[in-house]
Amino acid sequence: MLFRIASLFACVALLTSATLPESGPLPEARPDSKPAETSQPVAPIPEPKPQQAPDAPAEKPATPAAPDGTDAKDKQGSEPADKPAAPADKPADKGNDGGKEDKSPVSNATDGKGNPPPEPLTIEPESDADHQACVKDLQAMGAVFKDIPRIDDGDGCGIDKPISLSEALPGIKFKPEGTMRCEAALALSHWMKESVIPAGEAALPKAGPIVTINQASTYICRLRNNGTTGKISEHARGNAIDIASFTFKDGTTVEVQPRKEDSTLTGAFQRAVSASGCLYFSTVLDPESDAAHENHFHMDVLKRNGDFRYCH
Repeated sequence: MLFRIASLFACVALLTSATLPESGPLPEARPDSKPAETSQPVAPIPEPKPQQAPDAPAEKPATPAAPDGTDAKDKQGSEPADKPAAPADKPADKGNDGGKEDKSPVSNATDGKGNPPPEPLTIEPESDADHQACVKDLQAMGAVFKDIPRIDDGDGCGIDKPISLSEALPGIKFKPEGTMRCEAALALSHWMKESVIPAGEAALPKAGPIVTINQASTYICRLRNNGTTGKISEHARGNAIDIASFTFKDGTTVEVQPRKEDSTLTGAFQRAVSASGCLYFSTVLDPESDAAHENHFHMDVLKRNGDFRYCH
């Protein structure tokens, strides 16, 4: 009993003599958030600086000097405002743009209504083979003509392979001598031989054969009906012939004029040759068509789709 009491007092004395530590245990910092007082500041990464030549000033890279002693570029590196422009007649360097031209505003011009301008008119080319075949046929008809140099008067006026015709058939003069395409001359020769001469012999047998075709116009650079606007005339392409009258051997001249109501054989002759003209020409306009043709036949060999013909 005494031993237990003594042990109890010893334990009490031991407990009372013990002291608590000044501070409790400190918690360990989490791996992703260390205490501010223990973390190390991270130094900022310096931005890369442009590499400079050892002898260049740090604040400004050297720039080449222009011939007049000034810098070729300003401080920002842009081209100086007074740099001379490239000559206007020097083609722009196409570089690697696939060869496309730098189109100027002129090439994008319109007709004022937003439409591109019409393509410039050019002379229609004729193949050598076609021309030579026509020449051979015209020679076989007995026509008198000669080849003349190519005509190009601009704006689509001209003939690639023109001829000058002086006789449509043997003994039948074409006055004055006319310039045209061979195709127009060949149509004229066939019409005269197969239609006009027989009609003349039937209508005016005492006057004798026709000896002269009096023409009013062949090749001339102009618009239709001598207008100031509109389409180019077939005369400007060498396709057209205007016939003013026919002269017979005895001197009788039948002038082309309005003869719709003419009941004579002369009137019948004119109407007959006008109607037959459409067998050889693609266009025939006579005095009954309009005032612009009241004193001549207009005949041309304009090609139309489906061999369409206009005869009036």
